[in-house]
Amino acid sequence: MSTNANLNTAFSARDIARSCQLDQAVSLPDDWRGASDILFSPCVPSPVLGEICGCDIVVKLENLQATGSFKERGALAKLSQLDGAERNLGVVAASAGNHAQGVARHGTRLGISTTIFMPVGTPNVKVSQTRKWGGTVKLCGSDFDETNRLAKSYCQANGTIFVPAFEDPVVIAGQGSIASEMLVQHPDLDTLVVPVGGGGLASGMCLAARTQRPDIEIIGVQSRLFPAVYNAFHGKTEPVGGITLAEGIAVRSPGRHTTQILKTQLDDVLLVDEPALERALNVYLTSMHVLPEGAGAIGLAAVLDNPARFAGRKVGLVLTGGNIDPRLLSSLVLRDLARTRRLARLRIELVDIPGQLADVSRIIAEAGGNVTDVAYHKTFSNLPAKVTNIDISLEAQDSNHMDRIHAALSQSGFSVSYADY
Repeated sequence: MSTNANLNTAFSARDIARSCQLDQAVSLPDDWRGASDILFSPCVPSPVLGEICGCDIVVKLENLQATGSFKERGALAKLSQLDGAERNLGVVAASAGNHAQGVARHGTRLGISTTIFMPVGTPNVKVSQTRKWGGTVKLCGSDFDETNRLAKSYCQANGTIFVPAFEDPVVIAGQGSIASEMLVQHPDLDTLVVPVGGGGLASGMCLAARTQRPDIEIIGVQSRLFPAVYNAFHGKTEPVGGITLAEGIAVRSPGRHTTQILKTQLDDVLLVDEPALERALNVYLTSMHVLPEGAGAIGLAAVLDNPARFAGRKVGLVLTGGNIDPRLLSSLVLRDLARTRRLARLRIELVDIPGQLADVSRIIAEAGGNVTDVAYHKTFSNLPAKVTNIDISLEAQDSNHMDRIHAALSQSGFSVSYADY
């Protein structure tokens, strides 16, 4: 449903202003979200995820926002506070995709021209969607931090207004409205697990949640490749950088003010690696039947990785966005099938005589397997000339079923092995 639900985020904006040591108080108008512009998104229990994780889980579905991400909350909050002269100048933002779409969508709605700087290599789905919402896209910079610097330089040269992705009290207040909603929808939550990149979402949620529930546990989660806030929180010096599935939170330098807030407001910061991210994304897809992007799945990855930590708790997760490249999604699904051996490639040694392939096909069919691909290797092989390798990709119900197919082929006299992935 689309509603303000009588939630006023001015309290969190004032707290944020105080935390950021601003000279003036910052508040958001009661109607900052408008009647139908920001979805009061569902926060649904998931018994299936709860059974997998060993705790009660509810998921805030921010992937259902018009832009597919929570980021438009902060973007609209900031744009709604610009005066007429500032709006006429136009605005600039730097983003890996989701903040970009939020700024473009609400800028267009409010009659504000928007120029969006995005890192080279940003998923095409995010670039095309930003343009669809009316933003002028400039692809530059190898990562968010470099792109952010270039965008700020452009603002200085052209006199336009910069809309930060996270280091701004009004943006933070807009993002914090998620926690306010979650505690209205599920007042008995014990724990919030929140993705952390630049820190805007986590800061806003911390300040908003602790105003309503000072005792609630709030856990931040980062990619192991981008542990900047983890380092600040725990006094560590883990290296920062790399290629992560969670590109939406791949931030080398989080906000100074957001980091300050998180160091005092979070209870802990956890790290998850890339396999855990892939697993969580696939669990969302196959068990809850919802579509997350990498950063959107990182909270679930942390719970799956630390079952004892969350056992018996009522945990609130934020599926922050669902803007994932379809090609990447396809690859991730197939990789998960291969990892769990529901999809496998068997390498079988055949003698070059009639009927060998027919025998292999019959054995696989009788064992209940489904062949999806066949490849011969005769030319590029060090086997005798009358012997060849054949790679057969096939589907099975699970790893045990795949092993039974493998055993059936071996028992029929074929030399068979699992090919490398």
